[in-house]
Amino acid sequence: MPVWDPDIYQRYKAYRDRPALDLMLQIPRDLEPREIWDLGCGTGEHAALLAVRHPSARVHGLDTSPEMLARGRAMRADIDWVLGDIATFAPEIPPDLIFTNAALQWVDDHAALFPRLMGLLAPGGVLACQIPVVADDGWRRSLREVAADGPWASRLADIERVRSGVDPRPYHDWLSPLSQDLDVWVTTYVHALGGDDPIVDWTSGTSLRPYLEAFSDPDERAAFLTAWRERLAVDYPRRDDGATLFPFTRLFVVARRR
Repeated sequence: MPVWDPDIYQRYKAYRDRPALDLMLQIPRDLEPREIWDLGCGTGEHAALLAVRHPSARVHGLDTSPEMLARGRAMRADIDWVLGDIATFAPEIPPDLIFTNAALQWVDDHAALFPRLMGLLAPGGVLACQIPVVADDGWRRSLREVAADGPWASRLADIERVRSGVDPRPYHDWLSPLSQDLDVWVTTYVHALGGDDPIVDWTSGTSLRPYLEAFSDPDERAAFLTAWRERLAVDYPRRDDGATLFPFTRLFVVARRR
């Protein structure tokens, strides 16, 4: 996983929060959780909201980033902030709710991961998940192509990337035998971003960061960014009102264990 920059990540907080809040609204209203885990909790706002929504629950936030967890710990000391990896997540007490927003796309082998997470839940517990639907077009394709076409190509070849493509149908197939209730859906958000360089800004705290960290020469880094900006200007032209429209599709899953 990339090393996150909390300040840059928070720059588009309102846009990043929307899918998490939409997901939270679909958690069954009759669920009365005692143990809640937010996997890939980031800076902790969603774990904090879950703690407000379920005041009698013990809330845990797990993330691989000490910098992100430090932000959460400063916000709410009563939440159990845990440095750890989702791939090896193994709670001592079965959770009643596993909530995870824009994190599982970084974990391999979803065919095994999703049933494993369901198996960790207490009976009747809920897995609530949102992950980006990573298409091969748009900004990800141009970033990959620019990385592969230049003097930096060999240096960027081994950068770990988010998985390509998310088909919602296998998630239904993996989870339906384990679920008493299952809802899988896809939503495309069309973000109207302001500023001169919004897509570079959006990605510089997450997906773009490992590319930038691979450069030791600032001039070469600048040349790489210039090449990508030229592609983005064609694919995502600024509208007459000054906004850059940035469609972003996300997959949602809410599954209740049998």
